Amino acid sequence: MNAARATLSGLLAGTVFGLGLAISQMTNPEKVLNFLDLIGPWDPSLIFTMVGAVVVTFVGYRWLLGGTPRFASAQQLPGNRSIDTRLVTGASVFGMGWGMAGYCPGPAVTGLASGSLEPLLFLGAVYVGFVIAGARPAPRPEAAAET
Repeated sequence: MNAARATLSGLLAGTVFGLGLAISQMTNPEKVLNFLDLIGPWDPSLIFTMVGAVVVTFVGYRWLLGGTPRFASAQQLPGNRSIDTRLVTGASVFGMGWGMAGYCPGPAVTGLASGSLEPLLFLGAVYVGFVIAGARPAPRPEAAAET
């Protein structure tokens, strides 16, 4: 029963996240590129989306750090807090891709529902980047406990 509740919770969170991306027009690469273009036709409206996301994240982390998880045995927070070459390189590549395409992975996945080929091509390029970088998903704590 706990796994079903966790899956339903994840589905609900993902749906709310996707709706937020669509409502804020983060799935529209032209809007994103106009936000990033400080010299040309700058559109500052996405600042409100980003400020809202920072506030929700701040409150969420305060709540998360102060309590026990509902669907897991322990909180799963990143352990590495160092700023290293791998982090800076990844952030730079992410930023360049966002600036060139107008998509980042979340809005691109949401943009698949539009039927446009652009998000599919972008996600294909993201996958190729994962393969080149040798990225693998981190093992889940439950899977590690089972072995």
